[in-house]
Amino acid sequence: MSDGLRVVIAEDSVILRDGLAGLLTERGHEVVAMVGDATTLADVVGAHGPDVAVVDVRMPPSYTDEGLLAAIELRRKYPTTGVLVFSQWVETRYATELLAGGASGVGYLLKDRVADVRDFVDALYRVATGGTALDPEVVSQLMGASRQQDSLARLTRREREVLELMAQGLSNNAIAAALTVTERAVEKHIGNIFIKLDLPPSETRHRRVLAVLRLKG
Repeated sequence: MSDGLRVVIAEDSVILRDGLAGLLTERGHEVVAMVGDATTLADVVGAHGPDVAVVDVRMPPSYTDEGLLAAIELRRKYPTTGVLVFSQWVETRYATELLAGGASGVGYLLKDRVADVRDFVDALYRVATGGTALDPEVVSQLMGASRQQDSLARLTRREREVLELMAQGLSNNAIAAALTVTERAVEKHIGNIFIKLDLPPSETRHRRVLAVLRLKG
């Protein structure tokens, strides 16, 4: 690979997309294609064979996780193409899947935390050449999500059922009726859930809400 990279940009914001293209072109890199949605990204990468793709997370049509899902598809179909996710958001569920096959040739940077263009270009080159570029905040949130999943895995089947019914907004009495157990049994299960999810009594935090948030993850 020469010093100049061949880059595809997937970004729905026209201003940011054109701005990135200009910055990279000024520094001797070639932007071979730009797309404003995630649906055509894999086809464009297949057609142009870039060294690296820069991909936003929230893109049309639903602006949720289309970009990250497209990045995962790129890793599967074109493993030699580097993928740099560049977003304002950390989507822990699919970011973990993106890194599941190894972090080589993968990056995840947060737009608001890139203070220097040189840092971005250095990260892009690192990813394109098989290295890794992960924002510390991304790593922190991924580790936190992993710990939450570990704690959920400690719940018994019955405790998980109780937590899922809590997430539906059911009272202890309604949960007892749904599971055909006593309300006292439900209270015991909820107590165990709080212990296993490391949610001690607190005057400022609603443990029931926090437990449900863990489940929703």
